[in-house]
Amino acid sequence: MTTEVKAAPRRPAARVRRLIRGAQLELRMLAMLGILSLGLSLISPYFFTLSNILNLMDQSVITGIVSIGQTFVILIAGIDLSVGSLTGATGIVLGLSLQTLPLPLAIAVAIIAGGLAGFVNGYIITKGRVAAFIVTLGMMSVGRSMAYVLSGANSISQLPDELGDLASATVFGIPLNFVVLVVLYAIAWYYLTFTKGGRTIYAIGSNAEAARTAGLRVEFYSILVYVISGALSAVAAVFLAARILSIDPIAATGLELDTIAAVVIGGASLFGGRGTIIGTFIGVVIMVLIRNGLNLLNVNPYWQGTAIGSIIVAAVLLERFLSAREGLARAGSEEG
Repeated sequence: MTTEVKAAPRRPAARVRRLIRGAQLELRMLAMLGILSLGLSLISPYFFTLSNILNLMDQSVITGIVSIGQTFVILIAGIDLSVGSLTGATGIVLGLSLQTLPLPLAIAVAIIAGGLAGFVNGYIITKGRVAAFIVTLGMMSVGRSMAYVLSGANSISQLPDELGDLASATVFGIPLNFVVLVVLYAIAWYYLTFTKGGRTIYAIGSNAEAARTAGLRVEFYSILVYVISGALSAVAAVFLAARILSIDPIAATGLELDTIAAVVIGGASLFGGRGTIIGTFIGVVIMVLIRNGLNLLNVNPYWQGTAIGSIIVAAVLLERFLSAREGLARAGSEEG
């Protein structure tokens, strides 16, 4: 009886320690984000202006939305190289649908098209046991080709003004598209954190065979993550079209690399089973800050790719080094 009374007060403290230990990655990423923001504000007087902050929000939307789907895929140790071309292709589907359908139905058609393409990816990878890299690389070519075929290699303009409202409207002074981005991240965070499906996705990434032995629906969720990725690529296409009221078949070229970089910078492991949606969001913001800072500093566009690539590699190496040190320290404390 005495032992139980003494142990009870320790439980909240132990729970807090576990939460802090589990959030160490996000805390480090937030610290990196803060240092980067402070540095840019000292270098450029325009960084913390209202117009630039609104610009940062707008720039984070497209990459941010697609990075959610990429996070789901990477958590099961997969990869989706087709997200950029699917964004372009579903944008063309949206533009063609708007010629005969009202805006809500046209958006639904585009999202269904993206989800179907993702289903094809997931089905071939899961049922055919073909490497995700190969399948999504093939879909990347198919998607870009279909964008050219469906559009006749021409951009689609004269889109309805209601579509432009998605990019220009605000909610309490905050751009509507950024509000939608935050809502999508909140939904993804809840799903991965509190649902059986989210736990299954992590289990598949950690050990697919063990998850299958435990009776989890490995094949279903292995396909589902690619459906989510494809559908969110179409959602991104909607906001991309709303931004300029035009859709081009070459839109979102290279987006797949930006999303993979954002997810990895956010602390996810390419081997699966590790990563958080909050980390991905921070990774997206860091990517946007880097690009924005380079533009404010008038860095030659030809050198921006080199600068961004170097920062990404350095950030990932630093994260891996810190994680390895923590693992060794934890192992040492357990042995002691």
